[in-house]
Amino acid sequence: MRWSRARPTSATAERPARYASTIATAAAPTELHFTDDPEANRLIAADPNALLIGFALDQQVTVQKAFSGPLELKRRLGHLEPARIAATDPGELAEVFRQRPALHRFPGAMAERVHALCAAIARDYGGDGGRVWTEAASGADLKARLGALPGIGDMKVRSLVAVLVNRYGIRPAGYADVMPSHPTLGDVDSAESLAAYQAAKRAHKAAMRAAR
Repeated sequence: MRWSRARPTSATAERPARYASTIATAAAPTELHFTDDPEANRLIAADPNALLIGFALDQQVTVQKAFSGPLELKRRLGHLEPARIAATDPGELAEVFRQRPALHRFPGAMAERVHALCAAIARDYGGDGGRVWTEAASGADLKARLGALPGIGDMKVRSLVAVLVNRYGIRPAGYADVMPSHPTLGDVDSAESLAAYQAAKRAHKAAMRAAR
């Protein structure tokens, strides 16, 4: 089962989490070039739950480390089904994150974050994270839906909006009003553009430190 940007019917809205659809729009890429691993890039491009988990992990580690996390988590668990992850004992999930090599610099805290995110996706979206944006009525609604997800703060909301608009053609009414005016991961469409984005981000942080 695959997505379009059309609103899901009542039947698809009730589908079990294991039938969560993959991203498929006219503009959909086969990869998101956020890591050095093509398999990881394909997973986050195709699986909305993986994409959201990657964004949740994107804190205090490199982009490459964060977005490699969903694939490694899937390998360790055997799935990325939000309801099953939410039903996992938090301590057990933390141990999965701590297995060497650890999934994150802060495995315990990130296990809690992913647990909470998956619980919200299972509860509010039937286990299909893509419904966060396919059901958004407007740009403002899209921004509010993303911002309500655990582990997705304001900067991540902006970046996610840019990814969805630029890479997938998700453009609800008024989307331009919530698009960021600064560079984000939504501008990354190759390994070269990722390197340029990261270099610009480092330069911006250095300038901010110098201005203090």
